[in-house]
Amino acid sequence: MQQSLVREEFSLFSLEIGKSETDLSNVDEIINHFMSHIEDDPSAEYIATFDHYAHTSRLPNGQIHEDILAARNILFCFGFALPAPEVMAVRPRSIGVVELPDSFFITFMEAPMPVANTAMESWAQSLCNKQRQSESA
Repeated sequence: MQQSLVREEFSLFSLEIGKSETDLSNVDEIINHFMSHIEDDPSAEYIATFDHYAHTSRLPNGQIHEDILAARNILFCFGFALPAPEVMAVRPRSIGVVELPDSFFITFMEAPMPVANTAMESWAQSLCNKQRQSESA
């Protein structure tokens, strides 16, 4: 086995959305929001949804911060290119959705493709539909 460094550090994108800033009321609705964007994007394909909260809560020594009410990942892949075998190590993409008492926390790791980052940022920011509506009024 050979070890190599692709990047010196991992860059994360995060967005905390107050529950008053969105019409969506729980993690399942937010996951469905992302699912609709993935299905609408011809270069993206849905893979699975992982309930991290349920998994961790079942572990004998599982620990969950007291403010975390739910935590899921939606896994998918953008299929723009396979330029080298090594890119498989940074695929697929995952967006994490965490419910906190007064907000939702959305996070994902930076993709090596700017177009993928732009899409995921746009999908996350579109959750803030109440804030946008009040700003445009």
